[in-house]
Amino acid sequence: MQKHILQISATEYTSINELSENDKALILAARESSGKAYAPYSRFKVGAALKLDNGEIVTGNNQENADFTDGLCAERVALFYAHATYPDSAVKALAVTAQNPDGFLKDSAKPCGSCRQAMVETEVRFKQPIRLILDGADGILVFENAESLLPFAFKPDSLG
Repeated sequence: MQKHILQISATEYTSINELSENDKALILAARESSGKAYAPYSRFKVGAALKLDNGEIVTGNNQENADFTDGLCAERVALFYAHATYPDSAVKALAVTAQNPDGFLKDSAKPCGSCRQAMVETEVRFKQPIRLILDGADGILVFENAESLLPFAFKPDSLG
């Protein structure tokens, strides 16, 4: 038996004003997009904004459905739209935020497992990391790659 210890590194910022102008712009775009989410059932609105290597900023928000399994998360909406529209452009950074009826969450937004897998697949596809910016009113977490959030990701070599 072997024991493995995983370490995850993130930088925490206490205010949006501590971020670079590029990261601020992505968070603001994600916040705006979250207000346009279709979330009549959960009332939990998530927004995502990503920056492509061609300079384009693409946004997405969660889209719910009465059959909850048919909804789609903000992160995947943004990723799938970006790659349908700009199939040869890598994602450089992705910001995620969330709000409920009381306002933006205090804790940083956390992508679900399916979104994490889609982000890792994007990193594999373009052979480069995606800077993740997880927004929260009381703190913003920044990760240098999506695999930090999904260390045992299912990748092409997992297919055997």
